[in-house]
Amino acid sequence: MILGGGMVAGHLAKEYVANGGRSGDLAIVSADDAFPYERPPLSKGFLAGKDSEESILINAPDFYYDHGIQVRRNTNVNSIDAQSKRLHTVSGEEFEFEKLVLSTGARVRTLDLPGASSENVLYLRSLADSRRIRERAAHAKSAIVLGGGFIAMEVAAVLAGRGLETTMIVREDRIWKAFFTPEMSAFFQKYYEDRGVRVVTQSAISGIVDGSAAKLDNGRSVAFDLLVAGIGVAPVTDIPARAGLEIDNGVLVNQFLETSHPEILAAGDVANYPDTIFGNKRRRAEHWDNAVSQGQHLARTLLGRREAFVHVPYFFSDVFDLSYEFWGDPSEADRIVHRGDLHSSNFSVWWLSRDTLVAAFTMNRPDEERQLAPDLIRSKRAVSPARLREEASVAGLA
Repeated sequence: MILGGGMVAGHLAKEYVANGGRSGDLAIVSADDAFPYERPPLSKGFLAGKDSEESILINAPDFYYDHGIQVRRNTNVNSIDAQSKRLHTVSGEEFEFEKLVLSTGARVRTLDLPGASSENVLYLRSLADSRRIRERAAHAKSAIVLGGGFIAMEVAAVLAGRGLETTMIVREDRIWKAFFTPEMSAFFQKYYEDRGVRVVTQSAISGIVDGSAAKLDNGRSVAFDLLVAGIGVAPVTDIPARAGLEIDNGVLVNQFLETSHPEILAAGDVANYPDTIFGNKRRRAEHWDNAVSQGQHLARTLLGRREAFVHVPYFFSDVFDLSYEFWGDPSEADRIVHRGDLHSSNFSVWWLSRDTLVAAFTMNRPDEERQLAPDLIRSKRAVSPARLREEASVAGLA
């Protein structure tokens, strides 16, 4: 049984069937009203009105019926009895399982400010959220996007692309300071400003006046018809915590994605796992690729292939007419190498720690760079920073 009907559930079910899983052996219990869907379009194609609800489903509804996978939607579970291996729902139903996969995901962090309410501040996490923002944007002329990370960047790009006068309010002194180098932040800020987005840094909202103006901590105010806050998420751990599972920034799992209970596993945004590529550093990843890869991994586990989860962290993003990709973890880097022209949309960034590659970013670069980046991170082979910076081709580094 899978608790949570997001991307882990959809891709686990798909992989389970592809690898010969028996009809009737898998079930999904979800609080969502939709069948499992891809999340990236919620801040991209679906939000922009280019994708339909049907097109973002991971599997067609008939897929589940045809393969004997029961999907219980609109079903809120309030407790897990780990000893008797049962789920209990708010409505009084009870489900028994042999093995349980926790994929409860994460919930958005919300603003706790004077004047903020669910009517004047929107958040993006679910299909229903994206649908609501899209509907409100159709009748809006101005928008504020709060935050400087990739979700805020994607939403701001879509809203500006739809013709809204868009303002990004970023608490830090530059866009996505936690990840971008100063040169990358400068590039993206200029790119956004050239496309009509006003970027206000080193500022925070201190309150909302009359549901239509954001008061900033510097005393200024910005009027809006639509305000979307992208200020991060927190893992949903209340139910597994009450079940006695080990919790620390998510549900703690081992290298096999197993929790402290032998018959309960966890995957996706809620799972805090040891990343063996980075020396067993614990990681909880909130990206599409992690949910997909861990869901597929657990499908094989349920079919008898118990293997450690070893995977280079990865994510991608689309903003305006740009697409970029990222691999690895730059937090321990002691040197950064830029390739290409950082004044154009054609460059890559390489983070090294003691001359081994730990992270890479590529945008409009040759395929050899995209292919080499995860291989070098995984292999931990020594890399010459000078050669990486100066050679026209990175092929020789392999």
